[in-house]
Amino acid sequence: MPAPALAPLSTPSNGTVPTAGNLFTLENRVFCCYLFWATVLVAKMLLMSLLTALQRFRYKLLALVPLKLRRKIFPNEEDLFFKNIEVQFDDPHVERVRRAHRNDMENILPYFIMALIYISTNPNQDVACNLFRVASVARIVHTLVYAVYPVPQPSRILAFGTMLLITFYMAAVVALRTLSFI
Repeated sequence: MPAPALAPLSTPSNGTVPTAGNLFTLENRVFCCYLFWATVLVAKMLLMSLLTALQRFRYKLLALVPLKLRRKIFPNEEDLFFKNIEVQFDDPHVERVRRAHRNDMENILPYFIMALIYISTNPNQDVACNLFRVASVARIVHTLVYAVYPVPQPSRILAFGTMLLITFYMAAVVALRTLSFI
């Protein structure tokens, strides 16, 4: 027995209406847009781990940089494969990147879940895709102004707040669409 169709908010440009059976398939433009931008954000989060490692080794290989600017920061004794290095937990450059990475996990992971739930409401394609784009770009900007090239406020709070507001907007849409079923 085929799944019942959801009441569409919009009709895709190809004339087909997503149904419950194909909301989470590559036939649904909104889901494809979500997959692309979610992949961008996952790659960004993975790159944060590499950025943390880069901050630990920063300038080590650059002979032109004075010794006092070179960093070899390691949090575990088993990682100390260089001589005359101590375990260090409080390097400000490393900690800034770690805080940005933690902030990503605290905000991007709930966004992923909320966005999937939002897709299940069969939202307007243009609105949904633009929300995914703006939220993803906002998180990339947040990383740039927080961990890569620190910029004074309000740049970071604007980037942070953009994704937060989008996540709350999607939650509100889901709540309003499902309120009648409670």
